[in-house]
Amino acid sequence: MNPTAPDTDAVRIEPLTLTAADGYPLAAHRYRSPVPPRAHLVVGGATAVPQGFYKRFAQHVAAQGVDVLTLDYRGIGRSAPKTLKGFRMDYLDWGRLDLAAAVAAMRQPDVPLWLVGHSYGGHALGLLPHPEHVDAAYTFATGAGWHGWMPPLERLRVQLMWNLIGPVATRVAGYLPWSKLGMGEDLPIDVYRQWRHWCRFPRYFFDDPQMREVTARFDAVRFPIVAVNALDDAWAPPASRDAFMAGYRNAPVKAVTLDSRLEGLGPIGHMGYFRPRAQPLWNEAVAWFDGLRPRPAVC
Repeated sequence: MNPTAPDTDAVRIEPLTLTAADGYPLAAHRYRSPVPPRAHLVVGGATAVPQGFYKRFAQHVAAQGVDVLTLDYRGIGRSAPKTLKGFRMDYLDWGRLDLAAAVAAMRQPDVPLWLVGHSYGGHALGLLPHPEHVDAAYTFATGAGWHGWMPPLERLRVQLMWNLIGPVATRVAGYLPWSKLGMGEDLPIDVYRQWRHWCRFPRYFFDDPQMREVTARFDAVRFPIVAVNALDDAWAPPASRDAFMAGYRNAPVKAVTLDSRLEGLGPIGHMGYFRPRAQPLWNEAVAWFDGLRPRPAVC
């Protein structure tokens, strides 16, 4: 099969409901390979991005012989309640409960389990209660979120969001109505507040003294990670990636800085990694996963 043009029509898509450890139901989709899968892959999405955004990527990878699972975190997409007003949660729940449920659902003896994280999905690697169940991860656009890593114009926009627009909007709505600003899905108020707080630090929550117990768990991540960040990604440029990925102290992390124009991919920004023109990046990720030696089985 030509990996640049897989037969995505042969991929079977199955909707399913996952149940997190605290009982919360999560909408998910499994993309089944048309052949017996040689690996399983979980997609950990970005903040405010519903799973449908990753459909083309999931189909592309599944068509190459890998079963893929996507999900909506609680409060997002099909995993959101009827209204976010009054809906309470912890931003960390997306990793330690929701993504953990996806990992548990896709874990199978003798089948490698890979994880692809977009932005927050790269943060969530260290929040998983059982990182030993993951064999390897590939992240796109994961960074520390601090405005100081951003280009000057984006820095001003972000500060305006955190210090003016966000406080007013959440006070009126009871949640962050990001959809009205064209920024993505609406966000639960607790996600907004925690995100805003950690983005004040150059190394995100690694610099928050109250998060030391949580960030200490990142030491348990020992699987290999590739972290790809584009030069034109204003939200997570390479310096931001390096600041965050330093938190994976015991994992072999390979940082890849992407000049998308030089590679002929056109603008990438923060979201273009999963748009159709980025298929060469998807193929590179699959090729890297395939080139890894299997880790010893973990019971």
